[in-house]
Amino acid sequence: MTEPVVAQKAPYPVDVVKGESYWWCACGRSANQPFCDGSHQGTDITPVEWVSDKDGKAWFCGCKATKSPTMCDGSHKAL
Repeated sequence: MTEPVVAQKAPYPVDVVKGESYWWCACGRSANQPFCDGSHQGTDITPVEWVSDKDGKAWFCGCKATKSPTMCDGSHKAL
């Protein structure tokens, strides 16, 4: 099993739009963090779709250790 790479030890704040789909990078290899750019190819990790239920700021996980993919849950504080 492939382990995810820690992209950063902090969340990524992103302005999101209600009803839009966002594909969160779960592997940590994307150059377009926190979103997938296809860099997971060759791993067993796949991106996770998240659909916003409102306009505003969302805090996507950067450490890839969150227990609630795709959003930051503070797991980076234990790394």
